[in-house]
Amino acid sequence: MNRRHLLAAAAAALASACTESKPKFAGVDVTGAPYGKDFNLPDADGKPRALAEFKGKLVALFFGYTQCPDACPTTMAELAEAKKLLGAQGDQLQVVFVTVDPARDTAPILKAYMGNFDATFLALRPNEQQLEQVAKDFKVYYKKAEGGDAKNYTMDHTASTYVFDMQGRLRLYERYGSGPQVLAADFKKLLDAA
Repeated sequence: MNRRHLLAAAAAALASACTESKPKFAGVDVTGAPYGKDFNLPDADGKPRALAEFKGKLVALFFGYTQCPDACPTTMAELAEAKKLLGAQGDQLQVVFVTVDPARDTAPILKAYMGNFDATFLALRPNEQQLEQVAKDFKVYYKKAEGGDAKNYTMDHTASTYVFDMQGRLRLYERYGSGPQVLAADFKKLLDAA
């Protein structure tokens, strides 16, 4: 090999060594997205909660409501199972549920609902103005479905999960129905990279 080939090979090796390999996720990588930077909402006890208080943990943020017939209980069950699949690392996952139906999702109902899945899952109960703002901040859709009455109705809503890394940066948008194994694998990649 002549000197020029050696220099080219050395430069290529150096360039590949300096290139940071990005993990491949099953969810949509939204790292650097200009939305979903933070939230400041009351929990079921009325205590204000913000994303910053969870630094050092992976945060899975989901918008839903307790009387949801399918997407919400499925997602909560998948997140609970994903947490179990992480083993000891599961303690580093904080699931946060934001109700899009604060009129019916009272504090006792939210606490009982979260307890059905995992005692560490946290429910947030914004008022209508706070909900409107956080939905705008996270590009979340929600609307009372047509039909039904004042007490019996459903809510149309975005059914995906936002995932923040341990530094509080929005990283992933996990689609509804991904399954606990897929979620756990993506969570593990973020936890291992911390």
